[in-house]
Amino acid sequence: MSTPFKPTREQLDRAVEKRVPDLIAPDLRVLFCGINPGLYSGATGHHFARPGNRFWPALALGGFTPKILSPFDEAELLELGIGITNFVMRTTARADELSDDEIRSGAKKLRAKVIRHRPRVLAVLGVGAFRIGFGEKKARLGIQEEKIGDSIVWILPNPSGLNAHFTPKTLGKLFGELREFVDSI
Repeated sequence: MSTPFKPTREQLDRAVEKRVPDLIAPDLRVLFCGINPGLYSGATGHHFARPGNRFWPALALGGFTPKILSPFDEAELLELGIGITNFVMRTTARADELSDDEIRSGAKKLRAKVIRHRPRVLAVLGVGAFRIGFGEKKARLGIQEEKIGDSIVWILPNPSGLNAHFTPKTLGKLFGELREFVDSI
């Protein structure tokens, strides 16, 4: 287990434009795809690292993990058949600092990554990013009609603490619906 630390303001400032490596392997049950890493993730080198991000609690509430993991324990996800990637690899303070062109370019790279690694399900964390990246203006949460290769595409809400539309309980329920679907295929 890696030792968690709280980045200083200086470390966060230096994290701009850093990259957080994918947590990925072939034939995963689910590959979660965020929009892009935040500065906290860039400074720590771990996905969804900012305190208050609801990704880790949603995974546990949804039944993907037996307990709430820390971002510093993210490697344990691979043993559970779960991976993490992003549309855009560079870090920013907020996802709205990304251009639509960056997100569309990221979607092309994501498509290639999904075809190469063949997860059963690609779970995109953010309907807005999906709509922009894949040009699906009417996309909604849940399973999508179009697959990427043999991978089913499913949209979940962005778990960022900045996305106040969804409570942790609601996120857990939505993650649980995905987990039940994954367990059934």
